Amino acid sequence: MKHAAQVPAPGRSETFWRTLQTFNITRIVIAMLLLAYLSFDLKREWWAGQAPLYRQLCAGYLLLAIGFALLAAFWRRRFTLQLTGQVALDIGVIGLLYVGGGGAHSGLAILFLFPLAGAAVLSALPLALFFVSTVTLLLLAEAGYQLLRSEPEVSTVQAGLYGAAFFAAVIVINRLAARLLKQEMLATQRGQDLQVQQAINRLVIADMGDGILVLGADGTIFTANPAAEQMLGLSLSLSKTRVRLKEVGGLRPITDAFAAWQAQCARSGGASDAPVFVNVKPDRASLLGATTVWGRRREVTAHLKLRFAQVGTGRGVPRRSVAFLQDVTEIENRAQQLKLASMGRLTASIAHEVRNPLSAIGHAATLLEEDATDPAERRLLRIVGDNVARLNRMIEDILKLSRKALPQEAPLPLAPLLREILDEFRESHALAVDRIELTVDDGEVWFDPLHLREVLVNLLGNALRYASGGAASIRVFVVTGAAGHLELHVQDDGAPMTPDVRAHLFEPFYTTSSKGTGLGLYLARELCLNNGALLDYEYRLAGPGEPSERTSGRFVITFAAAAA
Repeated sequence: MKHAAQVPAPGRSETFWRTLQTFNITRIVIAMLLLAYLSFDLKREWWAGQAPLYRQLCAGYLLLAIGFALLAAFWRRRFTLQLTGQVALDIGVIGLLYVGGGGAHSGLAILFLFPLAGAAVLSALPLALFFVSTVTLLLLAEAGYQLLRSEPEVSTVQAGLYGAAFFAAVIVINRLAARLLKQEMLATQRGQDLQVQQAINRLVIADMGDGILVLGADGTIFTANPAAEQMLGLSLSLSKTRVRLKEVGGLRPITDAFAAWQAQCARSGGASDAPVFVNVKPDRASLLGATTVWGRRREVTAHLKLRFAQVGTGRGVPRRSVAFLQDVTEIENRAQQLKLASMGRLTASIAHEVRNPLSAIGHAATLLEEDATDPAERRLLRIVGDNVARLNRMIEDILKLSRKALPQEAPLPLAPLLREILDEFRESHALAVDRIELTVDDGEVWFDPLHLREVLVNLLGNALRYASGGAASIRVFVVTGAAGHLELHVQDDGAPMTPDVRAHLFEPFYTTSSKGTGLGLYLARELCLNNGALLDYEYRLAGPGEPSERTSGRFVITFAAAAA
């Protein structure tokens, strides 16, 4: 059950002391006005003869008002006593001025409303009624005294009306002040509850393993928890300006996914919570963290599962969306480890149960082909031989997966190794020298040279299959990525891969060629992972030195950073 906010005792709330200080400042202003008014209004007969007395009274009232203000500011104790003393002083000084000025004719009766209103706001109703009763008795006593002196135009009715008006004003002000105070206390209590809830939410969100982004309709990032900053390689909490998703090049996949989700919501009229999987490669030089440790480096690409949700807001409130990010890279890596363990057991079985019979079949087919004279028989034997060779290549590829990279004792110079590999590839495939263009500067990487040779030959063979065949139709170049890692790009002038093919590109036994085994790219990526590098197929805009400013696909090997 919810309890109503209770009005605190006077002096226990900062509101009472703040209001009392406002009361003190108002008293100082009134004292200064009285001093100025009574000092310069020399036309009144009652003032001309007693000017020094009233001047001293007003000056003393001003000094006491200043003293009360300082006391309330530096000694916040005994609230009721301070308030009672101040109101008593006000009533006493105003009463002296009222009586000395001739009573109701002086027009100073209205000044009594100031201390009475202060008492109505800052004290309980009984104490406020005591003060207003005192003032009313004072007014009636002064009027009765004037009647005893047979002063003309004196009536107790006017004093009674003042008293009734003061009573009504005090009661109304006291009730309104109590109600406002209750509302303030309720607002304060709810504000404290909200602060506690916000603190709990911040603690929970900061401790979550999943990332959270609060986005505007235009993709502006308003809030991000530490997990999201770590996944995306951003430092939004330290940035003084808000950034948009499209302003960070590495977050282009999230930008496209968010735009597609907004378009789908606009078409269907409702929010879709279907997850989307994207690969994000932060392009900032300083990464806050990473998802997985591979070899000597932290992974620079994260595979994220995205889910968007619309925040319900009222009319006139800017729309907000929340993006939930889950890093599934670690899950994929564990699946890869399980897959490699299964592959290891499979390779042992293949080595003993498949390879030897396959060799026997191939040897027998070769012997039969030597003695065969019928063209149809020779064609059938060649088909057998080709399929035996294909199965043998598949077995060789599977056996290569069990080879681990040897620890590199020194970094590998990249330029001479790339030139050597390209020369051998041109010679073995009878290619013109200008068919493959190489652009490389001096640089060193941590990579097993035999493994790098196998990976590059595989990528070059794949590019040779789809390239046009003209000069520089295949480009191999090395650049330094924004994260400070060396990147080896292998690009051909053929059409980029479709997103459907790209989604299954590195899966084992997936191929778009009738002559392929479907293990080449899978083997190349596994060899890169064994050397702490990352192989991926990326879509990038053509650079200034490239033929056209269009989006082109290329294989990118991101090498490990230098060993610590």
